[in-house]
Amino acid sequence: MSEFDSLLSKLLEQRPELSRSDVEKLIAQKKEKIGAGYLTDQGALFLVASDLGLVISEPVKTEIGIKDLYSGAKEVTLQTRVLNVSPKKQFSRKDGSQFMLRNMTVYDNDSSVTVKLWDEKANLPELADIKPGDLIKIIKAYVKSDLNGEPTVNVGSGSSIERTMEESAIPSLESLTRDVSDVRDGEKNLIVSGIIDGSISYSQFTNMRGNQGSALRMRLKGKDGRSTRVVLWNKIESDIPKVIPPSAKVRLLGVKTRMNQQELEIHGSESTIIEIDSSQQIEPVVFRIISSLKNESGQRIILGVDKERRLLNIVDTANITSSFSPGEIVECMPSKLYGSNITIDSDSFVRKVDAENIPQPSELRTKIADVRPDNNYYCVEAIILKPPERRNIQTKSGETITLSEMYIEDDTAQIWVKGWRNQARLLDGCSIGEIVAISGVIGKPGLEGRTELSLTQFSSIQKKN
Repeated sequence: MSEFDSLLSKLLEQRPELSRSDVEKLIAQKKEKIGAGYLTDQGALFLVASDLGLVISEPVKTEIGIKDLYSGAKEVTLQTRVLNVSPKKQFSRKDGSQFMLRNMTVYDNDSSVTVKLWDEKANLPELADIKPGDLIKIIKAYVKSDLNGEPTVNVGSGSSIERTMEESAIPSLESLTRDVSDVRDGEKNLIVSGIIDGSISYSQFTNMRGNQGSALRMRLKGKDGRSTRVVLWNKIESDIPKVIPPSAKVRLLGVKTRMNQQELEIHGSESTIIEIDSSQQIEPVVFRIISSLKNESGQRIILGVDKERRLLNIVDTANITSSFSPGEIVECMPSKLYGSNITIDSDSFVRKVDAENIPQPSELRTKIADVRPDNNYYCVEAIILKPPERRNIQTKSGETITLSEMYIEDDTAQIWVKGWRNQARLLDGCSIGEIVAISGVIGKPGLEGRTELSLTQFSSIQKKN
């Protein structure tokens, strides 16, 4: 029903003795009296109603833009594009009853907003077919403020979501995608792209409230060559492709930026979509073993290097590389490949090969002056100026952990080497004046802006004659 018909119906409800044709004649008379070019039929209808002593009002326009949303708005209709959709989750109310919730981020020409889908709306069959970039209409939603005071759109029992194929001026995901080097502090609901730089790690933890959480960490390199740290919180392992090749192109949908220790970081959540360039064909990984040892779980931990001089962190959960020695070259088809992090299991293909283009450990040395606090892996060779000192450190959570540190230098600079927890033992037996080759150590920011080296489970220390 048009706005004119809606207004006419309201007038006829108040004056039932009039017919539609009667009102249309009054409209024509009013337009003729006022003069051509000044009144529309709808405008004349307002004047006719006033002559009859009636008050009619235009129907409320409930379809608005995201930037015009305000807390308390009801029966709101939005036309938007989907940025991302989170998995549904079950929660408990204070009275013990259960409810379902799923979050979705949508955007239009001017802004973006979080949409909360409650209870049965979290299980809408339509959501299975909705993909990032799709144009949707959210109908009869209501608006509330979140904990930060920002409006959120809520889809409850009286609301609905429709996928639409209409033409729209709302920009596509591709037009909104930005290179990781172009983002700035304080931005949210971003779409960023970059190249995997170094390792990708996935970890699970228990936070201070006792809740289980997880984090996927990586670094993305932008067009300017700079690398930016990325942390995606509460992603489950099934959300992540099992193979993310080194130097793969990645796009993240729905992230925000913030400064951490003077470094810009990109943070995402369980809603963040990870897109990997699928055009890169997966090939076997060929690497030279630099060091190999067993961890406390009995898994073989290998530090390797490939032909691109990338250091690789290999975890052999099935111990099928036990017969391989440092210096040998291995070809494998891993079960998981996260950048430079590789997992080998009983189903993996592994064999020794001959190759001339894989560098020797001695070719990987980085001068200390060239080490950067970029969380990348390095190999250094230096003399010990200060022998290891071990002490216990108490964390904010009250946990006591071991720290061992020593001071080394080469002909370019000096630097501290630190081993935390189990890695502290790697420094045992090191003495002042000894020359050591340290492989698989990470460059990190230290105190007073100084760079330091941190040992990892993939690190090894070899004394030189």
